[in-house]
Amino acid sequence: MKKQTIIYITEIEKLRVALSKIKKALIVGLFILVSLHNILKAQESMFTKPSWWIGGAVGANYNFFRGETQQLNTNFATPVVFHDGLGMGVYAAPLLEYYAPKTRLGAMLQVGYDNRSGVSKETFAACGNCPSYLTTHLSYVSIEPSLRIAPFKSGFYIYGGPRFAFNLNKSFKYEQKIGSNGPELAPARTVKGDLSSVNKTIISMQIGAGYDVPITSQGHRTQFVISPFIVFQPYWGQMPRSVETMKLAGLRMGAAFKFGCGHENPPPPVTVQVEPEVKFVVTSPKNIPIQRRIRETFPLRNYVFFDIGSTEIPDRYEILTKDQVGNFKEDQLEMFTPKRLSGRSNREMTVYYNVLNILGDRMGKNPFTVVKLVGSSEKGPADGQAMAESVKQYLMNIFGIDAGRISIEGRDKPLIPSEQPGGTKELDLLRAGDRRVTIESNSPALLMEFQSGSEPQLKPVEITEVQEAPLDSYVTFNAIGAQGAFSSWYFDVADDKGNIQTFGPYTQELVSIPGKTIMGTRMGGEYKVTMLGLTKSGNPVKKVTFIRMALWTPPKNEEGIRYSVIFEFNESKTIALYEKYLSDVVAAKIPKAATVIIHGYTDVIGDADNNLKLSLARANDVMHILNNALTKKGRKDVRFEVYGFGEDEKSAPFDNNYPEERFYNRTVLIDIIPKD
Repeated sequence: MKKQTIIYITEIEKLRVALSKIKKALIVGLFILVSLHNILKAQESMFTKPSWWIGGAVGANYNFFRGETQQLNTNFATPVVFHDGLGMGVYAAPLLEYYAPKTRLGAMLQVGYDNRSGVSKETFAACGNCPSYLTTHLSYVSIEPSLRIAPFKSGFYIYGGPRFAFNLNKSFKYEQKIGSNGPELAPARTVKGDLSSVNKTIISMQIGAGYDVPITSQGHRTQFVISPFIVFQPYWGQMPRSVETMKLAGLRMGAAFKFGCGHENPPPPVTVQVEPEVKFVVTSPKNIPIQRRIRETFPLRNYVFFDIGSTEIPDRYEILTKDQVGNFKEDQLEMFTPKRLSGRSNREMTVYYNVLNILGDRMGKNPFTVVKLVGSSEKGPADGQAMAESVKQYLMNIFGIDAGRISIEGRDKPLIPSEQPGGTKELDLLRAGDRRVTIESNSPALLMEFQSGSEPQLKPVEITEVQEAPLDSYVTFNAIGAQGAFSSWYFDVADDKGNIQTFGPYTQELVSIPGKTIMGTRMGGEYKVTMLGLTKSGNPVKKVTFIRMALWTPPKNEEGIRYSVIFEFNESKTIALYEKYLSDVVAAKIPKAATVIIHGYTDVIGDADNNLKLSLARANDVMHILNNALTKKGRKDVRFEVYGFGEDEKSAPFDNNYPEERFYNRTVLIDIIPKD
């Protein structure tokens, strides 16, 4: 009797082992199919993927039984109540699927044979401890419509929907073995029959997942796919009988084999590599003056920059003695030229390096003005305060300013620092610009018009100078379309004697060169200009044009007006107070029918391409403010020209050796040229 029990239990274990082997086989097979899919995916796609698929699915049902079963039919009830069981059955069904390629939604329909057989757990009857077993043979025609969802628009999909099952078979077999208390007590017996009260129709649900693996490439019209799948059908709705509490659930694993027909892909368009067209135009003004006097309102930065490691005023600033103070005048600064003057524009740097003398002179003439000197040092507030003390002592000892009118403070960083958190490039240059003493004041006599706040600029200085190469004397070279077509371009200029000058490379379309730079001392002549560009596909493009240039002095000198707008590091938007200055002061000085030439620049810190865009953005910002101010007054008679030169050191107003020069290169110059 024990041997019979062991044999029966072994049958259940075999069922479990078989299921485990099926799982492993599916996993290995899936791995092989995915590898095949990747190979086929790389092949040429002559046909589209089908939208409709037909085929068949086969699989194994792993069946779970729960609930009580005893009254098998009207004629037979088992001596014991059976509660749980499990089993395995076959599933086979034809299928139909629809889903458009590269979409998420689709539909599926399977109609087939669905076996739900199972074996109960061993139960002992009271007749001498007899082991008893119940085997049910339930099978159905199962109709399973499903919604198919491919969440990643790939071969993987999930699906779910209702399940309609119509009963085909409902037989059972009851077995009772000889009890352990003696064969005479309860003989072995077997009862077979059909279950009564079996529901003819079961409505339940299912949810599953699968993966479509092509086994033919899209090089074939008829394409085949194998889809491993797994489906879970819960206990909900699956009551085989209308009596007792027996219910079942299923886990189905298998594969669907299906095929469909694709449509022929149209042949790929024949692409002919057409190099983008670039038009090259050179414009040389007929009248190129070599001299123009310009009256410039030069902005006065309220900063004194200190050398790294020193708290003394640098010797590039003009330091006066007490005896010189009486002769100092803002409009005669050329008499007080610093000993160590740096910068290509000496006139302007002479102004700036006299900033402390201009401040002392103004404070002496305006005895009620007060200032605050804020020293910022990378070494800490104490070092910054020592720098501020140096400036204070100079104003007190040389200009006789009362100490009560000057307060000092030390900081780690200025209120508007150049070095920003997270910065990694050119930190030495940025930190040199942050080591400074800022002159703060709320006294209108010292400040630029409409300026207020913690760091306003000082009132500008008006100077007059000779402008040797005004922008309207520049020769312009315009490679129209080069920015989109070329990775870079340059040009050669050859005179009639065979002398050749090369300019570039450039990435922007418009380039302006002073006529004097090209012609030198020559008064004019014929020039051959050859533009050479390299397209982004690596092909060279050559354009040749001829131009006549002239260099001569007009019969009378012109006098223009210049203003400047200074920006902080990496900023392109002017502040609101600057906007008022441009609208109310600068725009009011533009005469009728004048030409306003606006040119933007940056320092050498940062990427050259970004600086070029930044300088043009700054120039356009200023132009829009001036144009809006004129439009509000009903004026449309002014012609604007806007240029951005970026960090181009040949065109920059100043050198970039010292922080004050770099600060002044972050500028937009506004040249106002009268009509005559």
